[in-house]
Amino acid sequence: MKGPFKAVEVCKGIFWVGAIDWTLRDFHGYSTGRGSTYNAYLIVAEHVTLVDTVKAPFLPEMMSRISSVIDPEKIEYIITHHTEMDHSGALPELLKLIHPKKLISSTTAVDAMQRHFHWDTPVTTVKDGESMDLGGLSLTFLDTRMLHWPESMMSYCPERGVLFSQDGFGMHLASSERFDDELPIHLLRFEAAKYYANIVMPFSPIVKRLLERVQGLNLDIRIIAPDHGPIWRGCIGDIVSWYAEWSERRAILKAVVVYDTMWGSSALMARSVAEGLTSEGVSVKVMSLGANHRSDVMTEILDAGALIVGSPTINNNIFPTMVDLLVYMKGLKPAGLIGAAFGSFGWSGESVKQLEGLLKDMKVEIVSDSVNVKYVPDATDLDSCFALGVSVARKLHSLKS
Repeated sequence: MKGPFKAVEVCKGIFWVGAIDWTLRDFHGYSTGRGSTYNAYLIVAEHVTLVDTVKAPFLPEMMSRISSVIDPEKIEYIITHHTEMDHSGALPELLKLIHPKKLISSTTAVDAMQRHFHWDTPVTTVKDGESMDLGGLSLTFLDTRMLHWPESMMSYCPERGVLFSQDGFGMHLASSERFDDELPIHLLRFEAAKYYANIVMPFSPIVKRLLERVQGLNLDIRIIAPDHGPIWRGCIGDIVSWYAEWSERRAILKAVVVYDTMWGSSALMARSVAEGLTSEGVSVKVMSLGANHRSDVMTEILDAGALIVGSPTINNNIFPTMVDLLVYMKGLKPAGLIGAAFGSFGWSGESVKQLEGLLKDMKVEIVSDSVNVKYVPDATDLDSCFALGVSVARKLHSLKS
């Protein structure tokens, strides 16, 4: 079990023993260009406890890190906050290796693990607010169901001020640095925002309630230890305020113009729409799906007030990449957007109406007439696109005033 991988001390008696996935580039359709980490934590108390595990292929790395601190067979308790396989995948093999006294989870996680692993392993369940004495240290459990799975929970160690937040406050970022204060703040915000936009956004009302609850409990949180990305110890106020901002969808004067194109007509229209928006003082991101991944579009949507979509018609339908984006976006439920549609066609021209329908399905308020151009837009058509941008921008200003 010993090897080159070493544990990192988080604070007295608590160690990071996770794994770094330098090669991960896709997570459920979300591009992870900087890789990720699978964070697990070892609590060295009278009853040695492992908090979460890692993705199955990374079990040897985790075991090596644990072995750098103690004999893994001394682990008495394993806590599973969340049964998604990047955190629980190593459990079946781990249980064969170390035989802990207790596997601990929420009540709803029991069924999830049974269906994942098809086992009859006994599980000790804990309830919201319940505490567990580890001998010198303790944990109090918080029910955080649907952040972001039904069985999700967090735990808090009051003696060290550590919140083990599972997927909350995390990010996909592989790095040799383990702590937030060892990384640039702009990188932390970008990757935290991307993670929120592509994973946490549908559960924003639950995030808001969690933040209010934690504030009401007056917990002395000095460290936030998530299951992905760096451990928060220097910028806790920042990540908490970012989550508050994102959960409330505090849109700025910003529009995202996203499109795909076959022969350049829709691209030319997109740039003209953007000019109309900027002429009214609105910040614009123009995003071609030939050059931008769906998850990067969602990151820009996080603080945008307007979404304008464009597509050519192909075989009586919108372009496949636009379907992909809008179905993905619908599941993430961005709230409070206004928008419009534009497109080009050769002979049938259905794309714009279909785009409008998809926007309405997402509860995006359409605030301008669409522009639909046959073949190549002329100067008059581009003026109409410019006017579309102006119309959306003025509506955005009126909503912000």
